Amino acid sequence: MHPNPAFRKTAADRNLAFARARGFGVLSVNGPEGPLMAHVPFLLSDDGTMADLHLARSNAVIAAGLPAQAILAVIGPDAYVSPDWYGMADQVPTWNYIAVHLRGTLVQLPDEAMDGHVNALSDRFEARLAPKPVWKSTKMGDGVMDRMKRMILPFRLNIATVDGTWKLNQNKTPQARAGVILALDAQGGAQSEIARAMRDLSDD
Repeated sequence: MHPNPAFRKTAADRNLAFARARGFGVLSVNGPEGPLMAHVPFLLSDDGTMADLHLARSNAVIAAGLPAQAILAVIGPDAYVSPDWYGMADQVPTWNYIAVHLRGTLVQLPDEAMDGHVNALSDRFEARLAPKPVWKSTKMGDGVMDRMKRMILPFRLNIATVDGTWKLNQNKTPQARAGVILALDAQGGAQSEIARAMRDLSDD
C-alpha cells in the first residue's frame, strides 16, 4: 500500500465493492523458502469478511502449511501519467492505479465445499455475460466435472483487514487533475478506466 495518506482515504465499503467486482487477485503467503503467490478468482462474502477460492492440489501455497497468514491483492486499472499533462512546471512522471489488499488467515475447507464453490463462481461471472445463456456444470458429460474437481481444493481467506490505495493524483490541483483526465481519456482502454475513476473521485 502506498504510504501517502492522500491515497488511502477510500472507505472500506468502497474497497470491498471494488474487490468484489474484480473477483480476481494475487494470493500471497510466506513459504519455507520465501514468498509464494497464486493468481486466483474468488468470491467475496456479502459482509466482506470471507473470500472463497480454490487452488490446484499441486499448488505450492498448500504445501506451505495452513492455516497461514495471507494477503489477497486485488489490482485494478493503472496508467502512466506524463508530467506534460499537468500544465505545471517542475513535475515528474508517475503512475496512477487502484489496488485493494485483503489480509487475513487462509484455511482449507472440506472437500465437499467444492461443489457449491464451483457453481457459485461460474454463476457470478457468467451473469456478467448476459444476454448469453448462463453456462451450468450440468452441461458437462457424466463424471467429467467430478474428475476435474478432484484436481482442485477449496479454501477460504478469513479477512481481518481491508486496505486500499486509490492513487489518482489527489495530491495535485483540480486543474492539473483535469488535464490528466483529458489526456488519459484520449488514450482509451485502461487509461480511460483510470480517467473515469479520477472523475468519480472528484465528484464525491
